Amino acid sequence: MEENKHVTIYDIAERLNLATSTISRALKDHHTISDKTIKKVKKTAEEMGFVPNTLAAGLRGNKTRTIGVLIPTVTQPFLSSLISGIEITAQKSDYTVIIMQSHDSYEEEVNMAKSLYSNRVSGVICSLAMETRDTAHFHQFSNNNIPLVFVDRVPKDYNTFRVVIDNYSAGYKATKHLIEQGCIRIAHLTAGFELGNLYNERKRGYIEALKDHNIAVEEELIINLNSVTYEDGVKASNALFDLKPIPDGLFAPGDILAVSAVQTAKKRGIKVPEEFKVIGFNNDPISQIIDPNLSTITHPAEKMGKAAAEIIIKNLKSSKNDDAKEITFLNTEVLARESTEK
Repeated sequence: MEENKHVTIYDIAERLNLATSTISRALKDHHTISDKTIKKVKKTAEEMGFVPNTLAAGLRGNKTRTIGVLIPTVTQPFLSSLISGIEITAQKSDYTVIIMQSHDSYEEEVNMAKSLYSNRVSGVICSLAMETRDTAHFHQFSNNNIPLVFVDRVPKDYNTFRVVIDNYSAGYKATKHLIEQGCIRIAHLTAGFELGNLYNERKRGYIEALKDHNIAVEEELIINLNSVTYEDGVKASNALFDLKPIPDGLFAPGDILAVSAVQTAKKRGIKVPEEFKVIGFNNDPISQIIDPNLSTITHPAEKMGKAAAEIIIKNLKSSKNDDAKEITFLNTEVLARESTEK
């Protein structure tokens, strides 16, 4: 039995007794080829099961029409929505998307960045790993005119495009909401190294909201996490509930952490929201499933993904190489639900 093989333009040329250059031009609707020949070539190509090798064509032109996306994980709802926004915009402009996960590991992020570069992606969209302190592994893109956009978790000092929300304002809004609901001893969970300033900015908003409302900032109520997981949230919540007195409110910088706090409180006989109010961040689907429903901060993930992809595509189409890079701030809102009711 004859082995299956990829049909090439050479096979089509042999079938039609035409030059390979004629086949290639006909498949691209080149103006030098007659309509009759174009129709014949395309019909034969379809009958033979010919599929254009876009990767090879991209490599010859040093462009693959591929956007590389490097994120901590695809399992977080926020990042899944971010990817959705990227793909929607990319597909409209005939770009494909390669997704790689760092699993919040700096070492993995370095390896994935090398892999994306070796695959000659046209542009890169990245949300930094929790462990990342040094961004030198992204220079290979910047130094070779490959558009680079950081999203959500962005480095402080890297001269490239960034798509972020105003995390300081969001942290302030979340804390102010708890204060308006009567909380006076508000805890906060934070995370990340100094480079990934997303959580630091939310913490800064939390602290300023307390100060503006004449509430003391108590260091024992601020817990720094190594990672933003349910297990880390449970451990931190238990530490807070061991305090005397316990906090009467919590601003968690992620819904998964807020959910872990709600469930830990229930196990310890602490009533939510009567004795302990909680607000999360992201408006993940779980925030409406948990009982009581979780108050949270909106995070326009899909819009951020679309904005990042639009920056990449616009930059690829433009011959200009501006020194000034675009920073897009997207607004957030408080979604008040049962977990913070008076």
